[in-house]
Amino acid sequence: MSFPMTSSVTERFLRYVAIDTQSDPHSKAQPSTEKQKDLSRLLVGELLAIGIADAHMDEHGNVYATVPANTDKDVPVICLCSHVDTAPDFTGKGVKPQIVKDYQGGDIVLPGDPSRVIKASEHLELANQIGNDIITSDGTTLLGADDKAGVAEIMAAVQILIQDPETRRGKIRLLFTTDEEIGRGVDKVDLEKLGADFAYTMDGETAGSIENETFSADGVTIEITGVAIHPGFAKDRMESALKIAAAIIDRLPKDEAPETTEGKQGFLHPTELAAAMDHATISLIVRDFDETGLKDRETRLKSIVDEVLKDFPGSACELTVTEQYRNMKTVLDRFPQVVDNAVEAIRRAGMEPHLGSIRGGTDGSRLSLMGLPCPNIFAGGHAFHSPLEWVSRQDMEKAVATIVELAKVWEERTQASSCRI
Repeated sequence: MSFPMTSSVTERFLRYVAIDTQSDPHSKAQPSTEKQKDLSRLLVGELLAIGIADAHMDEHGNVYATVPANTDKDVPVICLCSHVDTAPDFTGKGVKPQIVKDYQGGDIVLPGDPSRVIKASEHLELANQIGNDIITSDGTTLLGADDKAGVAEIMAAVQILIQDPETRRGKIRLLFTTDEEIGRGVDKVDLEKLGADFAYTMDGETAGSIENETFSADGVTIEITGVAIHPGFAKDRMESALKIAAAIIDRLPKDEAPETTEGKQGFLHPTELAAAMDHATISLIVRDFDETGLKDRETRLKSIVDEVLKDFPGSACELTVTEQYRNMKTVLDRFPQVVDNAVEAIRRAGMEPHLGSIRGGTDGSRLSLMGLPCPNIFAGGHAFHSPLEWVSRQDMEKAVATIVELAKVWEERTQASSCRI
């Protein structure tokens, strides 16, 4: 297979979204789906073609590569990171992207399923896209901007850096991960091998934004064992696990759900239910920006379970909490230069920087807590995990410019005699 020596960020993006890389939370393998490696292998080939000699994929589908330094300064090594997988929430197979050129406002009807409409009244960022080229799916799949926009932007920026020796930079490490969407993106990442001092995920939304704070997150599984018996002889004996599960879900606080919260408000959210008379399993996610709030929600969930079980004395419930990720702000606050340099890069790329929080997480959440401070920079996509997902060509180009400027800022702000942190 031959690989293009030059390619725009849009050309790369359209090439990448055509590859189905959906991850699978039910798989125990890493990566959870072998098809994620199809994109990883393509990226390795393209990196080798533009002169990145050490580009390779490990057994877990993670791609490592190095953009070598071209300065005598001892610049801290930064890592640029994006994930190749797409969300399990909606199919990513057979993506048929469309480009709405020179968008002039109004709703965007998706041609593969005209009942799906990207409404300007609901997607307010469209008001800032007048004259831009909007890329969507045809409505029968998600688009994959989360996070193939980030992947394409890093790849396009690397091409620019390699081909422009006048742009001074320190060593830059590249990392493309698998299974980010199911919370395992950095499970098999070798930080010693990566050898970076600081990192950035290109996995955010609106152009100009940088996020230095995420939810803290846990997963909860409730295993319910009921009392099964023939319905004809069930009086005062049957205890349906399905009904126990329904009672637990019904008692979850209505004002602490994703659909009723915003901003810094956390939530309890059931994501999956498998139930029969004798056994049921409820899977939930718990989110809060403050770890104390996270534990409080889990305590109240346990109280709900205990209260429900009072009406089912012959049944039992086992509640298991699994840590997923923690708020990266606790780490990033100790290294203000990481965010400051990204803010300056965004400004130099022609945008007003906006510092914000993510009602979710990225690979950067876990990387930060693993000792690699890693805020999140915009990739330009919107309406992630849905068939209404969209991104503009111009915003992806702004992200590419931001990455190039980021490399310059780190080099310029490193004194000639300074040592790395």
